[in-house]
Amino acid sequence: MSPTYKKRGQTLLLVLIGSGFVAPGSIFAQPQPASKPPVVYSAEVDSIIHPVSAEYMIQTLERADANGATLVVFTLRTPGGLVDSTREIITRMLAAKTPVAIHIAPSGARAASAGFLLTIAADLAAMAPGTHIGAAHPVAGGGQAMDETSSKKAAEDIAAYARTLAGMRGRNSELAEQAVLQSKAFTEQEALKAAPPLIDVIATDVNDLLKKIDGRTVVRFDGSTVVLRTGSATIVPVAMTLRQRILSAVAHPNIAYILLTLGTLGLTIELWNPGAILPGVVGGLSLLLAFFALQVLPVNYAGLLLMLFGLFLLVLEIKVTSFGLLTVGGVISLIFGSMMLIDSPAPELQLSLSVVIPVVLGFTAIAAFLVRLGLAAQRTPPVSGSEGLLNETGEALTPLSPGTPGSVRVHGEIWRARANEPVASRDRVRVTHIDGLTLTVRKE
Repeated sequence: MSPTYKKRGQTLLLVLIGSGFVAPGSIFAQPQPASKPPVVYSAEVDSIIHPVSAEYMIQTLERADANGATLVVFTLRTPGGLVDSTREIITRMLAAKTPVAIHIAPSGARAASAGFLLTIAADLAAMAPGTHIGAAHPVAGGGQAMDETSSKKAAEDIAAYARTLAGMRGRNSELAEQAVLQSKAFTEQEALKAAPPLIDVIATDVNDLLKKIDGRTVVRFDGSTVVLRTGSATIVPVAMTLRQRILSAVAHPNIAYILLTLGTLGLTIELWNPGAILPGVVGGLSLLLAFFALQVLPVNYAGLLLMLFGLFLLVLEIKVTSFGLLTVGGVISLIFGSMMLIDSPAPELQLSLSVVIPVVLGFTAIAAFLVRLGLAAQRTPPVSGSEGLLNETGEALTPLSPGTPGSVRVHGEIWRARANEPVASRDRVRVTHIDGLTLTVRKE
């Protein structure tokens, strides 16, 4: 560019700046990136707390951390669960980069036992109207009774854990301890109005919760603070994978019970009819899924033994003539064993009579049908081999007399035969005895 044109360009630029058409700093200003809109991850947990629900919640937290989410909201409804799974979830919650909110909803729901610990461990605890939390006293999960010393040690351990979580979150440590040691439960109003409170806000649903906490400052577990901007946040629902949904459904007591019964029945049919293949495959898969569920659920082994004893009585009916007494005893044992199978005071973890009775009666009917087929098979005379010739009729091909054997045709086969009476050729004869390859016949 020549000096003349360069000077004219500088003069024009000064004129534009002076007239206000061009801002002085706009020429050298750098483009500013647009702020990222807030995103809230929302997940729903409606089950007992077990390894499957723990995996689902932890994966949701990891996904939120990886994508820089503003908040993770878990809508929680649970009667409780396993202590190990609960501790695993809480450990991941406390280490998460994303703030975590636990919302007990909808109205009428509850978060008992393990759900209570998850609620007080969250960065933000919320409840819907008509919900309650608490009753976190530990119980044995294997069906065996806990002695006084073991029970006290377990309760004190969980109580200390609850006090630690509540204290670090600025919540009521005394009420948290009472929920464990005294099995106390609290409504949403009681939890909010306590001093200090157990929860932070009452909200009907996730949208209402995000509106009420917009601009709230949350203190993280490490002492740092985060200001939540959720008023215009985009909600991203996170659902369980197909595998997690199947395993979570299997862990339901009624489903586990049906699978246990179906598996036992399938293997029984396979043993009665070897080579059928399908009953054995279905029975094996059902039993494996049932064993997975029974590892998660609090099983009473006395109930399981009663069920096995009932099956033994039904099988024993084949060999012992009891005029139906063994069958009745087996049915009663199956019903009582089924009702005792799950050892938990929570109604959600107990077997329903509307499931137990039809399953037991159906299983008994099928077992009785198999027993009847077995007895009929035992009473049916042989139709093949040498035993199948007894009492069969045939035709004499040669004359027979005492001491003079001859030949007869039976089942289309020619046999050597003898008789204790004179038999003429072409007479009809009946087989009365078999001695090797020689038949003893009499005149028909």
